[in-house]
Amino acid sequence: MFIGPLEVTSCHIYYHNAQHLDLEIREIITVNQWKKMEEVCDSSAAASSTVQNQPQDQEHPWPYLREFFSFSGVNKDSFKMKCVLCLPLNKEISAFKSSPSNLRKHIERMHPNYLKNYSKLTAQKRKIGTSTHASSSKQLKVDSVFPVKHVSPVTVNKAILRYIIQGLHPFSTVDLPSFKELISALQPGISVITRPTLRSKIAEAALIMKQKVTAAMSEVEWIATTTDCWTARRKSFIGVTAHWINPGSLERHSAFALACKRLMGSHTFEVLASAMNDIHSEYEIRDKVVCTTTDSGSNFLKAFRVFGVENNDIETQARRCESDDTDSEGCGEGSDGVECQDASRVLDQDDGFEFQLPKHQKCACHLLNLVSSVDAQKALSNEHYKKLYRSVFGKCQALWNKSSRSALAAEAVESESRLQLLRPNQTRWNSTFMAVDRILQICKEAGEGALRNICTSLEVPMFNPAEMLFLTEWANTMRPVAKVLDILQAETNTQLGWLLPSVHQLSLKLQRLHHSLRYCDPLVDALQQGIQTRFKHMFEDPEIIAAAILLPKFRTSWTNDETIIKRGMDYIRVHLEPLDHKKELANSSSDDEDFFASLKPTTHEAGKELDGYLACVSDTRESLLTFPAMCSLSIKTNTPLPASAACERLFSTAGLLFSPKRARLDTNNFENQLLLKLNLRFYNFE
Repeated sequence: MFIGPLEVTSCHIYYHNAQHLDLEIREIITVNQWKKMEEVCDSSAAASSTVQNQPQDQEHPWPYLREFFSFSGVNKDSFKMKCVLCLPLNKEISAFKSSPSNLRKHIERMHPNYLKNYSKLTAQKRKIGTSTHASSSKQLKVDSVFPVKHVSPVTVNKAILRYIIQGLHPFSTVDLPSFKELISALQPGISVITRPTLRSKIAEAALIMKQKVTAAMSEVEWIATTTDCWTARRKSFIGVTAHWINPGSLERHSAFALACKRLMGSHTFEVLASAMNDIHSEYEIRDKVVCTTTDSGSNFLKAFRVFGVENNDIETQARRCESDDTDSEGCGEGSDGVECQDASRVLDQDDGFEFQLPKHQKCACHLLNLVSSVDAQKALSNEHYKKLYRSVFGKCQALWNKSSRSALAAEAVESESRLQLLRPNQTRWNSTFMAVDRILQICKEAGEGALRNICTSLEVPMFNPAEMLFLTEWANTMRPVAKVLDILQAETNTQLGWLLPSVHQLSLKLQRLHHSLRYCDPLVDALQQGIQTRFKHMFEDPEIIAAAILLPKFRTSWTNDETIIKRGMDYIRVHLEPLDHKKELANSSSDDEDFFASLKPTTHEAGKELDGYLACVSDTRESLLTFPAMCSLSIKTNTPLPASAACERLFSTAGLLFSPKRARLDTNNFENQLLLKLNLRFYNFE
């Protein structure tokens, strides 16, 4: 095969460009195929080295034109031809390797009588690539080197399933003619999966995913959940997420959606307790859940107050005490010691044992939200603060309303600053702080003149200097609260032990602001009072205190209150004793062999481990692994999350799926697609 310099250059250039193909195309091209491309390019280069030495009488580039032209030689990117009809004038014509169009022009100009015969010959050969040089002169294509990759219908269906789940697309997508044409264009002869089959495939995938989530949670000892309710399109749902800590790496893992089930009827505490109990039983984690985090809704609070483990313990102790008293006093009036009871009253009595719920944890972010919105309003009792507050936020609200309702107003803001105004959201306090901070940011970057021009364009009175100072102080006062909210609502690196140190530091930062504030002192006092009221019970909870102490980042340095530290240390010592006792029993003889074994002196290894942990200077998470007993207790106490933000994220994704156009979506199909979307790492599409 004859290959000229142009062919070799094209081959190498295309091969070089092929190395920059899209990742998906490069995955189709295997290693052996790349080697085949290199061999083709190498053979082309070898052939090009002999181009200049080709003899003059080599094969004719266009054999079907022999009766008109003879081959003379090669000149770079063209062939030298001699017209047979012009002999003996020895007329030489140059024709490009890619096309003999110059030869046709020569016939038209010099030999018009032969044009009809020439056209007949070219018409017969146009669709047949008989010219080796003409075909080789074209740039090499990937299809000419590699065969087209055909995939099986099963692979195509899995790709469609992944596309529908990850993109939260409607099931009707597979019925669209354009979608079917797309699949047919990419893989001819492949039929697109039908909608009923797609639904069944998603249901099967959801079942497999739940099994894998259950298997993953069966390998850990402690699990925490978050729960909340959500209403959309006149339907109510309960969402549950699960979180645990890997004992080996101390990293947090999560199942971002255990369930998003439909709730029928009123959201009473019994309905919520039943739904949570069923979900925990479905995943076989009812005995592993150490804590459930929810907001401060009265129905959730009553559900855990009635059916929670703490309530059950109290009820059990009360019954034992009553039983002991009864035994000591006798067996009633009857001689047989039989006491009569009203059966209907006993059956109707709610004893809290119908469902089994874990310990309850109030969402810290929800409490801080109440502190920032409800408790902060108590600062309005100060007349000077109240006057400035209403004046400033009245102007801010006017700016937010006009900029969000008119395109011309938004363009006016954009002409003065590269930033747009943000409008607060009624359901999240953070949005108010971010909206105020955006106004101050525009004033800082574009200047006070830009803010004045914006107010003029929107016909809103400009802030006076006192109001601007008030707005700055308000933002500086609320910034630490916003920072703590961001810390506590995280999932990967935040644990329950972060709660008390964060709230304590927030209180200290607010206290330091007193010296630098001119107008917002009443706001600081109101926030401090709200924090003290809403978080007081948490600073008295020994388990939450112990969770902070059992984190190397904090230990006992986050507070100077010895009473708080003592509560946490007592809890740690009490819960380390059973571990120490187990070790002693394993190393000593049983009570059957030595009745007085318990009188032997103990080693108190757990106490020594606690002292070693407190004396350790490293604050890394991995340093906890050197203290096995402390590590085990730390995992148990820090497994819960301080906030239920994970459930809020679950409902945010659910809102994208349960859109107004999909309001008639079946609840089972909705839950299956949502759970697969959020738990993709537990399902393998391959």
